[in-house]
Amino acid sequence: MSFLMNFFTFLVKVLTLPVQLIEAVGLYGIYKRVFPFLMYRVSATYNKKMHDKKRDLFSSLPEFNKPGGGPLNILEIGCGTGTNFPFYPSGCKITCTDPNPHFQKFLQKSVADNDHLTFERFVVASGEDMGSIEDESVDAVVSTLVLCTVNNVSQTLREAHRILRPGGAFYFMEHVLADPSSWTYFFQHVLQPAWYYFGDGCVLTRATWEDLEAAGFSEIKLRHIEAPLTFMIKPHIIGYAIK
Repeated sequence: MSFLMNFFTFLVKVLTLPVQLIEAVGLYGIYKRVFPFLMYRVSATYNKKMHDKKRDLFSSLPEFNKPGGGPLNILEIGCGTGTNFPFYPSGCKITCTDPNPHFQKFLQKSVADNDHLTFERFVVASGEDMGSIEDESVDAVVSTLVLCTVNNVSQTLREAHRILRPGGAFYFMEHVLADPSSWTYFFQHVLQPAWYYFGDGCVLTRATWEDLEAAGFSEIKLRHIEAPLTFMIKPHIIGYAIK
């Protein structure tokens, strides 16, 4: 199976040579302008299929409000089109980051549709470098379908840990690497070279739970689930980690 996987992965890499050339000459940036529109469509479908999972996950957010009360402060990494907004508790304050500035106009629509929230600001920043966000300044950091696209998962988690106040929580819902004995694992590796470009840097083959376990959180509540999605991204982890 290893030989076949490597052979077919090589074939897919060859087939993506035109896309690699487009990136090399600097034209891939055009796709980054189109990608937010595609994600706006895809995210709506994802929300419908994962509605109950998201509702249950974010229902515990009020538990991490700061001592003494006041609005719950949430930072969302890689906010995209703001599809998590309907699941956040009323009255909370939201700061969003995303490295792609073209998401902002779609984000504004989500802000308008979710007036139970107070939108603070949108920051163009990668998950690995959120220096404009102060240390220990938020009650919760949220990452959904983001750790598959960052260049450095460990550094992104260090940034999330830095930004969280003591006792705050990092919430996650991420697709991950499948069981090595499965055909999903096989196709994740074979199709990864093409998926990377059409998914704007998305990596199917990350064992993200290992990075979370090594990130220095005091407690992690993590579950592996099979999401009701296409087989390539069925394996998910979901939960939160407490600073």
